[in-house]
Amino acid sequence: MLVSALFTVTLLQTVSASIGPIANVHIVNNYIQPDGYNRSAVLAGNSSTAGTFPGPLIVGTKGSTFFLNVADHLTDTTMLRSTSIHWHGMFQHNSSWADGPVGVAQCPIAPGNSFLYQFSVPDQAGTFWYHSHHSTQYCDGLRGAMVVYDPLDPYRYLYDYDDESTVITLADWYHTPAPSAGLVPTADSTLINGKGRYSGGPSSDLAVINVKRNARYRFRLVSISCDPNFTFSIDGHNMTIIEVDGNNVQRTTVDSIQIFAGQRYSFILTANQAVSNYWIRALPNVGTQGFSGGVNSAILRYSGANSSDPTTNQTTSVVPMLETSLHPLTNPGAPGKPVAGGADVNINLNITFNATELLFTVNGASFQPPTVPVLLQILSGAKTAQDLLPSGSVYTLPRNKVVEVTMPGGAAGSPHPIHLHGHAFAVVRSAGNSTYNYVNPVRRDVVSIGASTDNVTIRFNTNNPGPWIMHCHIDWHLNLGLAIVFAEDVPTIATSTHPTAWDKLCPTYDALPTESFT
Repeated sequence: MLVSALFTVTLLQTVSASIGPIANVHIVNNYIQPDGYNRSAVLAGNSSTAGTFPGPLIVGTKGSTFFLNVADHLTDTTMLRSTSIHWHGMFQHNSSWADGPVGVAQCPIAPGNSFLYQFSVPDQAGTFWYHSHHSTQYCDGLRGAMVVYDPLDPYRYLYDYDDESTVITLADWYHTPAPSAGLVPTADSTLINGKGRYSGGPSSDLAVINVKRNARYRFRLVSISCDPNFTFSIDGHNMTIIEVDGNNVQRTTVDSIQIFAGQRYSFILTANQAVSNYWIRALPNVGTQGFSGGVNSAILRYSGANSSDPTTNQTTSVVPMLETSLHPLTNPGAPGKPVAGGADVNINLNITFNATELLFTVNGASFQPPTVPVLLQILSGAKTAQDLLPSGSVYTLPRNKVVEVTMPGGAAGSPHPIHLHGHAFAVVRSAGNSTYNYVNPVRRDVVSIGASTDNVTIRFNTNNPGPWIMHCHIDWHLNLGLAIVFAEDVPTIATSTHPTAWDKLCPTYDALPTESFT
C-alpha cells in the first residue's frame, strides 16, 4: 500500500527546496497556470497534495546511492493515472530494473501505489533530469532537473555559485492534456524555470535569475522539452561551456546554444556587465516565434537593478555553439578503429514515417511498448532478438564490444534528438558535418540526427548489461514508435537481480481496467 511503503524522511530544512538523494517523490494532480492559462497537470512534489512545475530539484553527490520512492496519487481521468519515472542520464549499472521506461524496464506504477527506485552513481557527476517514461505523460508536467555534484570538480575554481538558483530549465507547455492533444501538437508557450507567457495571453510573471556584478556562476541549462529545440542566449553575455550531458568538456565560449530535448549544458557566466536587467531568450524551432510581449523569455537581473522588464536588444550570434567544437576534458577518443565501420558491431537505423499508419518505423518496425517488459522477458528465458518483443524492435548486443550506430537524418519531423539509455556515446559524426572525428569527439547521451544530408554516427562500448531503449526524445514521436531496444549482454541480464517490489508492478497494473480518458 502507498502509505506503508513511504519513507519517513527527516531532513534539515534550509532555504533550498531540493530533495535527495533519499526522498519521497509524490506524483499528484494540481491545477497550475505557469503562463496564465489554468489547467490540471501531472506534477512531482515533495508532499502528497502539492506538486510543482518543474518538479523539485533532485540532488546528490558523486558516489551517492539514490533512494527515490515514487508515490502515485493521480486521480484526474483526463490524463494517465499510472506512471513511471526515468532518471535521464543515469547509467543504472547493475540496476537496469530502475531505469523506468514502461515496456522495457518495468510495468507502470498503479495509482494508489508506490515504488522505490534505488541506484548508485559511483562514477557520474553533472547535470541530469527526470521525467515520466509512460506514453506522453511528461508533456503534462511530470519533469524536473537533477544534479549530481562533484566535490572534486576540475572546474570548481572557475565559478563562485552553483546551487539550486543556477539551474535553468527550458520547457514547452500545452493547454490541452496530452491524451487529447492530437498526434503531434504544437506547444502553446515556452516556460523558463516554470514561467512564461503565451501569444495573446496575460502578462504573467517571468522567471527572474538574480546575479551579483562580477560574480561567476555555473548555470546548468536543462532542456525538459517534449518537442522543440531551443536557441538559448542571454543578451550582452557570453557563456563558457564546461559540461555536456554529464560529461566535462574543454572550455569553449559561445554566445548562443541550440539545445535539443533532453540535452544539458553547464556554462560559466561572469556577471561583468552594467547593473541592469537583461533578456534571457529561448527561441523554439516550432511554436510561437519571436519575443514580443515577453514570450520565450526570462530575465537576468543584476543586484541593484529595478524590478522591470529588460529593454536590451538581441544581437546577431557571432559565436554559436557547434557540437564539433565540444571535446572531452579527460580520456578523449572514440572506441574502435578510426575508420567508418571500424567497430565490432555496425548498425544502421533507417527512420521513416508511415503516413498511412501514422507511425514511425526504424528498419521497418514501429516500437509499441510490450505488455511484458523486455527485462521481464529476458528474466523469463527469452534470449534472442527473434524471441523478444516487440518483434523487429529489439537488437541483442554482445558484451564488451564496440558498437557503431549510423542514423541518416531527414525523416518527417526532423531534426530528431536521439537518446540512448544506459550510456554516454561518442558522436564521431555530428549533424551539419560530413567529417568524422575519432580523436576527441564529444560524449553525450542525446544527439540531433539532423537533416537529409546528415548521417550522424555514434559509438559506445557494451560494458553495461541491460535492456536499453534508444528513442527520439520528441515524446510525441516516441509514442508513435520511434524507438528500438538494445538488449546488451543478455546472459548477464538473465542472471541480474531486482527487488521483490519490482515483481509486483506488472500483476498490480495488469489487474487495472484499461485506462480511458474523459
